[in-house]
Amino acid sequence: MEKTIVRVKRWGNSFGIVLPKTVIDNQQLKEGTEIEVLVQAKNKTKVKDVFGIMKGKIKRDTESLLKEVDRDFEG
Repeated sequence: MEKTIVRVKRWGNSFGIVLPKTVIDNQQLKEGTEIEVLVQAKNKTKVKDVFGIMKGKIKRDTESLLKEVDRDFEG
């Protein structure tokens, strides 16, 4: 199994995708080979997907961060 990101292109009245040569070679694909395709559009990031991912990563308290921001704005 191999994962890659490709762009959908119009082919006549249909849409199609082109597989990179590396995928074709690695999977030993030939014309007529049946493959399974999982379609998942690359959507914009949603807040609910990233909310809280920085928890525990920032070691400073909120008050000191806000004071630093104020100093930066004051010049």
